Amino acid sequence: MTPAERYLRSIWQFLKFGIVGGSGVLVNMAVNIVMNKLNGGTVNARNVLWAIPGTDFNVRFTHLAWIVPFLVANLWNFQLNRWWTFQSSKAANWWKEFWPFLAVGSVAAAAGLLLKILMENPVSPLYLPEPFFHEEVGLRSREYWSQLIAILLTMPINFIVNKLWTFRAVRSSKLAGAATEERPTA
Repeated sequence: MTPAERYLRSIWQFLKFGIVGGSGVLVNMAVNIVMNKLNGGTVNARNVLWAIPGTDFNVRFTHLAWIVPFLVANLWNFQLNRWWTFQSSKAANWWKEFWPFLAVGSVAAAAGLLLKILMENPVSPLYLPEPFFHEEVGLRSREYWSQLIAILLTMPINFIVNKLWTFRAVRSSKLAGAATEERPTA
């Protein structure tokens, strides 16, 4: 494959990854919305679930409403990327690709959670300001907008690391192992 062909293939994979990611954003946001509705609306998103002893920090509902949707969307994205974007479903074991994908996603999720916290914290320079952002109307909800913005900011990192490590390295190690097994011994 020529460098130009590899470049075009990577661009096409990035577009497919973006389509899958877009569907994952919809899954993530749907889970977030359902969780917030079940919790009484986004007005309750900053409610403390439990205090972290010995610190000024708390675990809030908004943190849970980041983690659970991430896990659901991560599984959704993994399966679609495995089958369609990187077409690795026949090349590598599901579990061997899933754990690296989850690890990469978890790093991006941690960065995204930090961004979300900063966008929702009134003393942060990244705080999403009123009057546009508030918890009175769902479409202007700081909870939803911070979730969406954090997802979009972490998506490119997710693509690059998954392309170079999760779907290539795992498949390459399986193919290398298969090649070793096929070699005749002297």
